[in-house]
Amino acid sequence: MATPQSDKKPIGRTIVFGTLTAALYTGFFAYGDTIAAHFAQGSLWAAGPIATVFAVSYLHGEFAGNLWAVLGISAIRKDVRKTVEVTKRPAQRPVLNT
Repeated sequence: MATPQSDKKPIGRTIVFGTLTAALYTGFFAYGDTIAAHFAQGSLWAAGPIATVFAVSYLHGEFAGNLWAVLGISAIRKDVRKTVEVTKRPAQRPVLNT
């Protein structure tokens, strides 16, 4: 569900998600061998890489989205009603080859 845009920039959220993203990357690089050994055990540990990808994707996506908002960069939004022209059909089609 989309939230309405406000003039307040999400600086706090940017810092929180940036810190969490950096901590996650640091943890995986520092303890990569241990984490890989656990994931290789199978059973429920096999879901670890998938959960890791979702966690990294979510945290990094939130950080990047908030960073763009803080920097004031946003997508160009076109009004659909202005770009789509509705053409009216004639009341009766012309008869050809009579």
